[in-house]
Amino acid sequence: MRAWWALRSLAFVSFMAVTVAPWSLAILVLSLFVGSTTLYWACVGWVRVAMWGCRAICGVHTRVSGLAHLPGADDATAAVLLAPKHQSTWEAFALPTLMPHPLAYVFKRELLHIPFFGWAMSRLDMIHIDRSNHAEAWQLVAEQGRRLFAQGVWVIIFPEGTRTPRGGQGVYKYGAARLAQAAGVPIVPIAMNSARCWPRRSFLLRPGLVDVVIGPPIVTAGRAPEDVTREVEQWIEAEMRRLDPEAYGSAS
Repeated sequence: MRAWWALRSLAFVSFMAVTVAPWSLAILVLSLFVGSTTLYWACVGWVRVAMWGCRAICGVHTRVSGLAHLPGADDATAAVLLAPKHQSTWEAFALPTLMPHPLAYVFKRELLHIPFFGWAMSRLDMIHIDRSNHAEAWQLVAEQGRRLFAQGVWVIIFPEGTRTPRGGQGVYKYGAARLAQAAGVPIVPIAMNSARCWPRRSFLLRPGLVDVVIGPPIVTAGRAPEDVTREVEQWIEAEMRRLDPEAYGSAS
């Protein structure tokens, strides 16, 4: 069985590699003629292709609940900060295909050096930071975040900062709460059990169902970032234990 999963995973990775190069080159050309929003949705077109391949080749399906907690696509100026659980590469690909608004990721600028994929990302209006300079990075996130929120773009920050193993829990940092508070927007927590199908630091995918649960918006105005972060953490981690009790039971 494991060998079969490995063959399917290799086929999926090959599929992504073959499709990303021409799509990225097209994005580089398109960026000379269109605005940031059009360019974003053109990039999401490739992500949809990649997620189709994940489903068709590897048998990884998605079930989403809680979409009613988000502003609709017709509300162009509505802004929220998305704070998802981070277990896998899967959510970085999947979330843009699930959200009705453009997203802006906060990510380390080294990702821009990845051939084709990084080159295309460099053309998007996102927030890439130098993690070695925390003060400068926070100032950039605050300035760019407020600007993007004003345009109806939703900023996405993984509050744990990095991917955690299935059944694990990282340290929830205050950056998401600080930015949301500075910009006057609520935080929407998101839980998902993506590592069941796509483990962290691995391209060996297993067929199955990824559940994505979108929580109710958490108000940030007038609250300490520590309190907001604690509420985000409590909601996500409680939901994770409901979604994947096997993993958290074995972890305990």
